[in-house]
Amino acid sequence: MGDDARQLVLDESGENAASQPLDTKGGAAAPTTHQALLAWVNEVAELTQPDRVYWVTGSEEENRSLTDELVDAGTLVRLNPETFPNSFAAFSDPKDVARVEEQTFICSEKRKDAGFTNNWMDPGEMRTKLDGLFAGSMRGRTMYVVPFVMGHLDAEDPKFGVEVTDSAYVVASMRIMARIGTDVLRKMEELDAFFVPALHSVGYPLAEGEQDVPWPCSDEKWIVHFPEDRSIWSYGSGYGGNALLGKKCYALRIASIMARDEGWLAEHMLILKLTSPEQKDYYVSAAFPSACGKTNLALLDPTIEGWKVETLGDDITWMRFGKEGELRAVNPESGLFGVAPGTGWSTNPNAMRAIAKGNSIFTNVALTDDGGVWWEGMTDEAPAHLTDWLGNEWTPDAGHPAAHPNSRFCTPIDQIDMLADEYHSPNGVPVSAILFGGRRKTTVPLVTEARDWASGIFMGSTLSSETTAAAAGAVGVVRRDPMAMLPFMGYDAGDYLRHWIELSGKANQEKLPKIFLVNWFRRTADGGFAWPGFGDNARVLKWVIERLEGTAGAVETPIGYVPTGDSIDLTGLDMTPEDVEQAVRVDPQEWATELDGIDEWYARFGATLPQELQDRLDELKERFAAA
Repeated sequence: MGDDARQLVLDESGENAASQPLDTKGGAAAPTTHQALLAWVNEVAELTQPDRVYWVTGSEEENRSLTDELVDAGTLVRLNPETFPNSFAAFSDPKDVARVEEQTFICSEKRKDAGFTNNWMDPGEMRTKLDGLFAGSMRGRTMYVVPFVMGHLDAEDPKFGVEVTDSAYVVASMRIMARIGTDVLRKMEELDAFFVPALHSVGYPLAEGEQDVPWPCSDEKWIVHFPEDRSIWSYGSGYGGNALLGKKCYALRIASIMARDEGWLAEHMLILKLTSPEQKDYYVSAAFPSACGKTNLALLDPTIEGWKVETLGDDITWMRFGKEGELRAVNPESGLFGVAPGTGWSTNPNAMRAIAKGNSIFTNVALTDDGGVWWEGMTDEAPAHLTDWLGNEWTPDAGHPAAHPNSRFCTPIDQIDMLADEYHSPNGVPVSAILFGGRRKTTVPLVTEARDWASGIFMGSTLSSETTAAAAGAVGVVRRDPMAMLPFMGYDAGDYLRHWIELSGKANQEKLPKIFLVNWFRRTADGGFAWPGFGDNARVLKWVIERLEGTAGAVETPIGYVPTGDSIDLTGLDMTPEDVEQAVRVDPQEWATELDGIDEWYARFGATLPQELQDRLDELKERFAAA
């Protein structure tokens, strides 16, 4: 690494003890006794050539120091401490604003193991390419070592990772999104634990004396996963899931492979807790593509009397079967990384109250004149004047949004008033129901109950939604998105669906959750929304729970069971049972087109499509033919 390279060593209290030369052999200067970790960090330092290596402790003092540095560098803007305490705004390079799915790769040893939904490159070829890109990529920068755990340190099987990054913005964000630092490192040492090595560089080395930019990144971007050795390499982007490697990269892509091999599920799902007027608790997991209302549902403010909603997570769920055959869910994250536009005081007050407590990082939102932030949908009326996410003057007649459509808030989950106590349970909660949902203007009813578990997997496998700004590319195109995992499956999609079928086949069938398909975004003939959504989605959840209890009415259709017009609680709502019937209507003509689309989709799986799902499609066609 060179004689002038330095390593910041930490004493047991987490304070900076001294700056000493990097010891590539793991001697007295090493801040950890975990030999595999030391070897990897030293290997990365040799490759990337940082000015110094800093082991992150996760302390408050450290966070203040890092955010002060980021403010001085122009990367963060400190917000008004009275309205947004200890909070900051960041503004990315306009070319670095979303997940770059076209540059996201699963580099399995065999091409077929990546499947048709993933980009693939020979792992040896990819490692050669990445070695070239990462060589010297951290010159002039600090290399941060971030030990983290997904889930709880005291879980039966804690899952560790270490992100090495040259971005202090990533460190500050990872501190919100995962449990990081010295406590994690000590537990790793105690267990001599396996960890997922997650290497990240913004790809913007600095020559001696060169001035940095507020948002360093590279035009060339690669987000690469190596399934066999469980490693992640991310180059060139400083944004979101491209850079916060504990999130989509680990908790979904790599974890889905771990789950396949170890017999559990890693899913793109929220978890919420519903308590009925009879004080009975139910736990619901729900999968939605990004920017399709997942955070709003996770933080639901119900509009019906007597029902209570609490949250356990808004994005990622790990599920394992418990000792009695029940499916148990846990949220492996400790923060919210939510899409800001559409999240507001009238639509999601629980999220807004959490955000108002501060300790948040906002990215690509607009700035208000009084040192706050704003985005479309945050308030019913836009402020008279803002500075938009590109730094330009903005007024309501500007003709373009003030915040980027994929702008984000990053907020600690424990600031949510409605956080369920069970969030802190290391081994999760028993799941009563699973919802799959997308954004469709037609065809898909407001809510449909699957006939059985296998039909529910069929629903999930054919889930479709119109694309949003959360991913780079065209917006508004309908695409199939199995279990809302299309960008996040770490292996072949057919094998992924087979894992669902085989895993559940070994479970206690009587304790499997019921599965439902929902669509909050269906339109009426005149183009309006057929359902009010937001807090009123609690009425659909009430119907779901009443179906679990066998007390709600339903009508059988070829695709499953939909509510009768009078079975959804419309109290206080300007809707009629006839409106409900329209919102859940199954149109054979629309479904003829849908079935053609499913045929085309399933054809892409080739030989790996489970026969059980083809059988379900054939049965569905027969039911429509007989209708």
